[in-house]
Amino acid sequence: MSVAYVDEIGKHEGSEVTVRGWVYNLRLGGKIAFLLVRDGTGIVQAVASKADVGDERFAALAALTQESSLCVTGSVRKDSRAPGGYEMSIRDFSVGQIAEEYPITPKEHGTAFLMEHRHLWLRSSRQHAILRVRATLVSALRDFFDSRGFLLVDAPIFTPAACEGTTTLFQTAYFDDTAYLTQSGQLYNEATAMAFGKVYCFGPTFRAEKSKTRRHLMEFWMLEPEIAYATLEDVMALEEEMLEAVVARVLADRLPELTLLERPLDPLRAVRRPFPRITYGEAIEILNKKGAPLKWGDDFGGDDETLLAEEFDRPVFVHRYPVECKAFYMQPDPEDPRVALGADCLAPEGYGEITGGGQRIHDLALLDKRLVQHGLPREAFEWYRDLRRYGSVPHSGFGLGLERLVAWVCKLPHVRETIPFPRMLYRIYP
Repeated sequence: MSVAYVDEIGKHEGSEVTVRGWVYNLRLGGKIAFLLVRDGTGIVQAVASKADVGDERFAALAALTQESSLCVTGSVRKDSRAPGGYEMSIRDFSVGQIAEEYPITPKEHGTAFLMEHRHLWLRSSRQHAILRVRATLVSALRDFFDSRGFLLVDAPIFTPAACEGTTTLFQTAYFDDTAYLTQSGQLYNEATAMAFGKVYCFGPTFRAEKSKTRRHLMEFWMLEPEIAYATLEDVMALEEEMLEAVVARVLADRLPELTLLERPLDPLRAVRRPFPRITYGEAIEILNKKGAPLKWGDDFGGDDETLLAEEFDRPVFVHRYPVECKAFYMQPDPEDPRVALGADCLAPEGYGEITGGGQRIHDLALLDKRLVQHGLPREAFEWYRDLRRYGSVPHSGFGLGLERLVAWVCKLPHVRETIPFPRMLYRIYP
């Protein structure tokens, strides 16, 4: 007897197989039991008749509770009415464990309740769809950079200093010293880019932001490429090519999941190069016309980014922000030193910044000046200063927040559903 996974059940049409999984739902109709069995790859309907399994076995089947574990054996037949288009006729079954009363029922539950039971909520069809889209995006992102000659070089989680500002650091004891959870792998990427030319890292990052918005998590995954000799224009071109490619991959591979999530597809189909590009100054003018009371030098909040994105049918780049709005390592524009050679890519539909990056300072004297201006300890950045002393070149890169990308592609109301176990301002359980 062969064991089959539900996502490949159609390959076994006309044969008898065993599916190992859990009870998703059970419905009784007289002498017939309709059992939905999930195995992590999908859901299959398994039908048992009292005549086939006998009174005692039928009663045992009818007594199963939601999420009870079991193995069902039976023949596979095509049925367009069944989930996935195939159905099993149960000949035999074995029960692993009768589950206790399951707390998540088909009725509506509040978000707080579902988050408290996140370890169980992951079993739902909606969460399966979201996390499958996430997995496809991760695969598509890796394929995109691997196929273009980028080398994956991991950055450390423990760091001796800040990358994105000292106010959002998680501090921890490191033997007799102090360390911080990484805010970004970018600084280390700059070192590896000087060694390998074009690199990327992809891993968890941490920001101690006291924010409760629908766009923020304390722990999130970030993909960060870095390229020697690249300019701001180079990385914007790379970003739009990347976003076009990975969105197309999800549309090709995860249409059933997007359909289950009721995600409108036209906004995703509109993700085509070239993306519109506006300067920070032009963005201020647009926002002022829309009634936002912003002046030169103000950074944009989530509402401002939403107002800007409403003007376009695809992601939009906002570039050349004031240097005061950007991190210490951003290169000033030689044609206008008030602004940095950086850009944020804003997603449509109110999802805000999904990538941010630009050109890095490559001059040691200017870097030293910026370290002083930002109150950063020079001794912690000696290795970073070395990169400007031994063969320094202009270089650029960007960071992409995976959870925001997933939220936008799936059109989710909050990033908490984009990662299996979200870490938020007031939640670290489970």
